[in-house]
Amino acid sequence: MKIGEKIKNLRLAQELTQEDLANRSDLTKGFISLLERDLQSPSLDTLEQILKALDIMAGEFFLDEGATDVVSRREHRVTIRDKEEAGVKREVLIAGAQDRKMDLLLVTLDPGASTYQERSHSGDECGFVLTGKIAINLGKKTYLAAAEDSFYYTANKKHWIENKSDKAARLLWISAPPAF
Repeated sequence: MKIGEKIKNLRLAQELTQEDLANRSDLTKGFISLLERDLQSPSLDTLEQILKALDIMAGEFFLDEGATDVVSRREHRVTIRDKEEAGVKREVLIAGAQDRKMDLLLVTLDPGASTYQERSHSGDECGFVLTGKIAINLGKKTYLAAAEDSFYYTANKKHWIENKSDKAARLLWISAPPAF
């Protein structure tokens, strides 16, 4: 980690000059300049002064920003097939979603296939039908959706999705909180 570069980026994000940061942290502008070019290393006490001046906690400063991938590649998808759901294929599009607030799935339903019937639970689910036609069953009501339609519901009733057509249906499905 380049501490100086990170300090410079934080300073610029707050629209501070080197002199502003130096004044706030009781350091010299020359020291800040050397630090930002990684020509000088701060002591722990000095780093603490700088972070306090930038109003950032040390834990946040040292958090590895690369730890969370912004792009999830196709080869990292997890495919889920359940014996109880013949003809249903789920692909978890964002790896590590259990550490996040929602799941993003690509669901393929073969003709006549349906997801298992989920009991009511807390959370919301929504989606976008990419191809085909689906039936969304919520409690005792059924809602139909076709390609380019979207849907949203609170999962507080028994619910499941089925493909009643003779062609495969594909949909993006978002569940919050994550289920997989």
